[in-house]
Amino acid sequence: MERSLIMRKLVVILLFISVICIAFAAIFVKLSEAPASIISMYRMIFAGILLTPIVFKYRRELMKPTRREWGALTIAGLFLAMHFGFWFESLKLTSVASSTVILALQPIIAMVGAYLVYREKVSGRVAFSVFISFFGVVLISWGDFSFTDLSAITGNILSFLGAVAVVCYFMIGQNSVRSLTHWVYSFIVFSIAGGFLLLYNIVTQTELTGYPPREWVLFILLAIFPTIAHVIFNYLLNEVSPTTVSMAMLLEPVGAPILAFFLLSQHPGIYQITGGIIVLFGVYFFLMSQRKRRSIDDGLGYD
Repeated sequence: MERSLIMRKLVVILLFISVICIAFAAIFVKLSEAPASIISMYRMIFAGILLTPIVFKYRRELMKPTRREWGALTIAGLFLAMHFGFWFESLKLTSVASSTVILALQPIIAMVGAYLVYREKVSGRVAFSVFISFFGVVLISWGDFSFTDLSAITGNILSFLGAVAVVCYFMIGQNSVRSLTHWVYSFIVFSIAGGFLLLYNIVTQTELTGYPPREWVLFILLAIFPTIAHVIFNYLLNEVSPTTVSMAMLLEPVGAPILAFFLLSQHPGIYQITGGIIVLFGVYFFLMSQRKRRSIDDGLGYD
């Protein structure tokens, strides 16, 4: 009983730490003055370097993927590069609150993608959650809209494209490659994504080096903090349900604007606050609907 209580407290502490780590990612991007494609590139490269000691233990797995799986890994890496490129650029144009809330639409975008690609059935509850979330995004975008300056609305669109890209990354890579551990899989796609971003920066003649020490510190922190969260989330999957972890990740669009308020003096307007609450409610309702559906399927003996 005492051990169970200690474990529950540990889970809460670890979830709190992981959410803070993820929330700081948007802050680091906003603080950086480097181009979004450069920030994205070093985010991937340094994250890959951090994983190298762990991957060395599983280095024989690098020979496991088939030619077809390497193709899937390459496409997954491309979409991951697009995700960070779009999202980091959105943070340059719009507020932390708007960008992170729109990015939280990932579960719903994945459901829409599953319906379009696999023709999975959509329940009334799920359709309702999609409608609610879409309405919230419209409110956020309306609050950011200006006839004289379209940068914020452009940032919102880029954040949405970033969400679509990361859903494609998950659907293509993890559904196609089953022979690798999580660490090796992440190392490979991080490296491939970094390679694509490097190629993009070379083609666009973006300066690769020559940034002040402050920028390099931000690049490294941007790799360390989310990687810590990644490790914690994977550990917690052995202790709590995936739904609990998903719910915790929903706190990023809450934590990031709070950090932005104190560290960047960003004050979200009434449309952003209202729209953000509606979006998060829609995503929460969707996740709970999926959880209930899985419980029913398990009760019926479905795989």
